[in-house]
Amino acid sequence: MFNRDRWKEIVEVLTSNVGRTILTAFGVCWGIFILIILLAAGKGLENGIKQDFGDIATNTMFMWTRATTKPYEGLPKGRNFRFKIEDVQAIRDNVPNLRFVSPRNQLGGFGGGNNVVRGINTGAYNIYGDYPEIIKQEPMTITSGRFLNHNDIQEKRKIAVIGSAVKNELYDKEEEVLGSYIKIQGVNFMVVGTYKKNSNDGDGEEGQKEIFVPFTAFSQAFNQGNKVGWMAITAHNGTSISAIKNDIVNVVKKIHKVHPEDQRAIGYFDLYEQYNRVESLFGALRAVAYIVGIMVLLSGIIGVSNIMLIVIKERTKEIGIRRALGEQPGSIRKQVLMESIFLTIMSGMTGIIFGALFIFGINSLLDAVGPVDMFLNPSVSLGVVIVALLILVFSGLLAGFIPAQSAIRVRPIEALRTE
Repeated sequence: MFNRDRWKEIVEVLTSNVGRTILTAFGVCWGIFILIILLAAGKGLENGIKQDFGDIATNTMFMWTRATTKPYEGLPKGRNFRFKIEDVQAIRDNVPNLRFVSPRNQLGGFGGGNNVVRGINTGAYNIYGDYPEIIKQEPMTITSGRFLNHNDIQEKRKIAVIGSAVKNELYDKEEEVLGSYIKIQGVNFMVVGTYKKNSNDGDGEEGQKEIFVPFTAFSQAFNQGNKVGWMAITAHNGTSISAIKNDIVNVVKKIHKVHPEDQRAIGYFDLYEQYNRVESLFGALRAVAYIVGIMVLLSGIIGVSNIMLIVIKERTKEIGIRRALGEQPGSIRKQVLMESIFLTIMSGMTGIIFGALFIFGINSLLDAVGPVDMFLNPSVSLGVVIVALLILVFSGLLAGFIPAQSAIRVRPIEALRTE
């Protein structure tokens, strides 16, 4: 229940020496401010790193072939081989809980240069032979027209979806793109769509310099037959691709007669594992932020406790009179604890407010200067603020406990003798 006299006394005690109160409050204010800033900075770094993953399906692995390093079933080591389109169905049949198994072929990039011609304009781009599901594993925004579909695959249509950078380099500004033709290594493909990928990383422009064509048309046009360059494999939600990747690798090892213990013949990149490492890293950073912030806050709490001890010393005679008049020790303890909690919470809330203003200023600066590599939208959640408030309440109790115990140990007769 609200006790006006008690709160009036709290205000009078804290304002009796304003300079001392402000200096004491600063320690707690600074501790909470540091905690908020550290957590916000960690979140900004986390957002920036995760932005590099873009919208790509993180429960995905990429798999390709390399030379064997062990002889097996009469075949020598150092043997080169390629995946086949039949491997895709074999993986689906033998490994459960797979959402997508997308075979892919590529020209350009690490596979070598290529020439794309449109009228008098030419360019070198990454050309991918893909299935329609790739857009769900590597999402992009279709800005005009459409993406690949299964009719394109079945009919081996020579159509292409080009990136915004390809469009800018091969076409005039107002020129119609859809329905036009480009030549990829001398083979005509009709453009049926354009796309744009969203990325804040340094490779953002390169992501727009790609051309997607149907896998079957790619194989036919560039004499790939049933060969597959590499695969993008995504597991269903609830199943980690990391948990089943060995099963996938073992299936293709068996098909291509690769020694079961050959660790280099099948190369793969586990995106889910990398993503989890990032998650673990930022979990550790959050823990460090809390530890550092709480340690700084603890120094402020010690200051509050010391000041409360001084206040109790100054009020020894007053406490003695109150005890002599019959006030219970519990009431005095409650008064001291309330003074400590009130001072701590007011100091901490001031730190939270200044922290929020600082974060707002940083975000406004980032909006003005544009994206910064590996740093995006520093912020703290409502949950963090609630945790901070709980820390403040606990800290206030901790800071006031020793002074409160000291106050109730004062004997009335001794207190009344104190000058």
